[in-house]
Amino acid sequence: MICDVCKQNIASVHLTQIVNQETKKIDLCEPCSKEKGVDDPTGFSIADLLLGLGAAQELEQSTGGKQIKCPSCGFTQVDFKKAGRLGCSECYHHFNEGLETLLKTMHKGTRHIGKMPQFYRNTQDLTTKLVNLQKKLEKAIADEQFEKAASLRDELRLLNTQLKDTTP
Repeated sequence: MICDVCKQNIASVHLTQIVNQETKKIDLCEPCSKEKGVDDPTGFSIADLLLGLGAAQELEQSTGGKQIKCPSCGFTQVDFKKAGRLGCSECYHHFNEGLETLLKTMHKGTRHIGKMPQFYRNTQDLTTKLVNLQKKLEKAIADEQFEKAASLRDELRLLNTQLKDTTP
């Protein structure tokens, strides 16, 4: 593969960036990669690699160029840019504004719900639906919407049998 910049040397550094579901690839030779700052840790941060090129700058811009420092551990945006991670759990609160947009682009949401076996997830989903249906049923009865209440009761019975079938 030939270098995309000089079009002469063989490329030994391969970069891939995904922006708006569009993949961009660039192949660089050693001299061109050094010239572009890929080998220089100050010119090319781990945070940029992990979060997308320019992510650390986006975090800085979200704070209006001010250097925010975590009062718990003393971590700054510069430290985040170098390390690609935060210093402590309090950093998430102090860098919240900039991190929220970064996390939304990286993940499905900004709240970690953890992983669990499919069986437990299904049980949890069914339980949540049961609680919501029970509230709707109580409201329908209070509002004297008895036909709606009857259909909600039937749904509750169906979900209860599904829940009993999924439990070991």
